[in-house]
Amino acid sequence: MSIEEYISSLNVQDQKICQKLTNLINEHLPATEQKIWHAHPVWFIDGNPIVGFSKLKMGIRLLFWSGQSFENTPLIAQGKFKAAELTFTHVQQIDESRLIHCLQQAKDIQWDYKNIVKRKGELVRLK
Repeated sequence: MSIEEYISSLNVQDQKICQKLTNLINEHLPATEQKIWHAHPVWFIDGNPIVGFSKLKMGIRLLFWSGQSFENTPLIAQGKFKAAELTFTHVQQIDESRLIHCLQQAKDIQWDYKNIVKRKGELVRLK
């Protein structure tokens, strides 16, 4: 499945949210690899997951794997590592300037999720 196919499988409102997120991510993280990973669209830098989104009951979740290390963002901590998220139920909730700020930090602040298994659960900061 491609990212486009993932998006087209959603209802119209969720499609609008995901398409806007995809456009912003592609524009501001152009050097990333993008693919469906664990059934959801995810963008990677050097094999490390950076940002992705998924459909949840409460809306579309946008997850930044290193988001807890970002400064001055609206992100909410998620899980036991360094991930943080936002959830959208309507496309108008997307604040482009704040999201672009998060995407810029995602390039500069990265934790090494790619090698977490080799390190037996220890997370190391790359940048």
